[in-house]
Amino acid sequence: MAASDADKFSVLLPTYNERENLPLVVWLLARTFRESGTDFEIVIIDDGSPDGTREVAEQLEKLYGPERIVTRGFTSVLFSSGTAYIHGMKHATGNFIIIMDADLSHHVSLYSIKQKEGNFDIVSGTRYKGNGGVYGWDLKRKLISRGANFITQVLLRPGASDLTGSFRLYRKEVLQKLMEKCVSKGYVFQMEMIVRARQLGYTVGEVPISFVDRVYGESKLGGNEIVSFLKGLLTLFATT
Repeated sequence: MAASDADKFSVLLPTYNERENLPLVVWLLARTFRESGTDFEIVIIDDGSPDGTREVAEQLEKLYGPERIVTRGFTSVLFSSGTAYIHGMKHATGNFIIIMDADLSHHVSLYSIKQKEGNFDIVSGTRYKGNGGVYGWDLKRKLISRGANFITQVLLRPGASDLTGSFRLYRKEVLQKLMEKCVSKGYVFQMEMIVRARQLGYTVGEVPISFVDRVYGESKLGGNEIVSFLKGLLTLFATT
């Protein structure tokens, strides 16, 4: 069934040291949903941020109301968006789930329109198709991202142009099924989600997005994450 006026969208926002970004991204999301007349909730999943992100999230919950903002904390040994999404899914009440970062790199796009166009199970943002692009990155990060996607395309042939992005819309039941199948953690998690979706026969639509580098804070991408990504990629290649 395609998205309709009766649908509800749950946005899962994993956070770690995002106190500066969180109020603005919540305001942008709430404004966009309200202007379109869409029912929504924002589930903030904070991984024990030492900078007071959890306290900011609780203030936002009071400001917008608990029917719009749901704040939940969890503690992981290593921050992982996949682990955060699994935790956040337990508290999501919408029949469509949007996953995205809380660092303002991702603007709010009209994913529901794309979903209606093709009745897709998943709608994924792409920086490498149509008028999509990346702004604010240095040459090193651009090469890493392009290289990761190129290698993935060659080895896995997933049928999607951007495997490492983290701005997507899922039918809730589809996301639940994929969570059960995926075993990766960290940055390879996003890639495995699309690969498994293709294996299970789910349909994937793409929306070109302009990815703008984070406004506040520092990127979590480092050497350890790159090594983990390559290991995960080889594991997927060997098992799919």
